[in-house]
Amino acid sequence: MAESVGVSCPLPSEQDNVEQAKGNPALDSSTFIPPVPLASPGIIIEFCDRCRWLHRATWVSTELFLTFPPPALKAISIIPLNSEETGGRFRVWLNLEDSPPQLMWDRKIEGGFPELKGLKQRIRDHVQPGKSLGHSDNKSE
Repeated sequence: MAESVGVSCPLPSEQDNVEQAKGNPALDSSTFIPPVPLASPGIIIEFCDRCRWLHRATWVSTELFLTFPPPALKAISIIPLNSEETGGRFRVWLNLEDSPPQLMWDRKIEGGFPELKGLKQRIRDHVQPGKSLGHSDNKSE
């Protein structure tokens, strides 16, 4: 069983899945509704795949989800890019309801990768303005 914040999620065997799917409308994939493409509030991380920045993108996404768990952030999308035009790109966008995504960080404009402290503060100011970020709010760090 997988554990998540005190909630147990049973992992059925493949045979259990087959047996449950027979005649069960809840497991009929033709009735599934896909997620909204840009859940709000959500984060979009674009990164240059040619630069091998997947691990950095996933690390940033994990840190953001740990700091802003649902419903503060409903989704984080990681988009690998692999073209001449997107070489060296690492951007973090914030998608809020009823507005176009807002750029929170661009590696080329900012002169490097985001320090998580600053990125979290920028995102917090939009999604949870009153939230304390603990040590990330200390001026001395």
